[in-house]
Amino acid sequence: MMEQKEVILSARDVEIQFSLRGKKLNAIRKCSLDLYKGETLAIVGESGSGKSVFTKSFVGMLDANGSVTGGQIMFEGNDIAKYKTERDWLKIRGKKIAMVMQDPMTSLNPLKKIGKQIRESIELHQGLKGEEARKATLEMLEKVGINNPEKRYNQYPHEFSGGMRQRVVIAIAVACRPDILICDEPTTALDVTIQAQILDLIRNLQKELHMTVIYITHDLGVVANVADRVAVMYAGQIVEYGLVNEIFYDAWHPYTWALLSALPQLGVKGEDLPTIEGTPPNLFNEIKGDAFAPRNKKALANDFVKEPPFFEVSETHKAKTWYLDPRAPKIEQPPAVRMLREQMRERG
Repeated sequence: MMEQKEVILSARDVEIQFSLRGKKLNAIRKCSLDLYKGETLAIVGESGSGKSVFTKSFVGMLDANGSVTGGQIMFEGNDIAKYKTERDWLKIRGKKIAMVMQDPMTSLNPLKKIGKQIRESIELHQGLKGEEARKATLEMLEKVGINNPEKRYNQYPHEFSGGMRQRVVIAIAVACRPDILICDEPTTALDVTIQAQILDLIRNLQKELHMTVIYITHDLGVVANVADRVAVMYAGQIVEYGLVNEIFYDAWHPYTWALLSALPQLGVKGEDLPTIEGTPPNLFNEIKGDAFAPRNKKALANDFVKEPPFFEVSETHKAKTWYLDPRAPKIEQPPAVRMLREQMRERG
């Protein structure tokens, strides 16, 4: 039996629409997700799959032309999907659920010293003032690995490197001691060495401050190193979710297979890495069947007709594909998944 974990946030059948030039774009199509206290969940998928839009709805940061049109998002006994005003969201945003964006320069004010920017967050959410707030800001700078905090306190964002700016953004987010930290592609613009440092920093802060962390990424390499669980998104829906080992070594959705097959470490020297042919569907149109079917060379006839439900692979692992229907013809997992499983066995 799986141990009962505490659900900190629960999304059920969430639908999000954007109005563009008089048309409706169905960005999120009946998405459900439970987030467990203290876990690290990674949400993966191509650009445009809906990862950022889905999680922005947890903090009321959808663009002005977007809105939650269906479903519910339960947090601390309240359906936050119904929140409409900034006043509602200020009780949660920053204080309970904070977000780190992929480009620190869009989050930082270039005209304000970074000490002041972190301090504002501390004053607003922790209620500290004066010397106490300044002291807490310096402690926060030190906590995120910025040396010589007294000097750095009075510097502007342009005086920091990309990695250091990302540390400042993380400091602003965690200064509020949030329950949930959403990291939207936090390492995309950084080189590999700095990426590892930032991921370590987030992991250490998570332990120290007892946070639940959501990573949004298209980089499965990052996922393998940081996540407890993984949710795979495609065309505004979660199509597979499970523990990180289940997704890497026993995936069942053809889209997850395609993502895994493109991992650089599975490449053969001198050969091109596999790519996913075609493009995601147009979300202005109604989607029939499995949204990935037109790009799937081994799609079943049913994939084009009827949307698949979730089938259970294990107690913790479900996939939204007709491949798992007992009536479906037997489909073999691709070589990439089998190779990953072999690698895991070799490591013991």
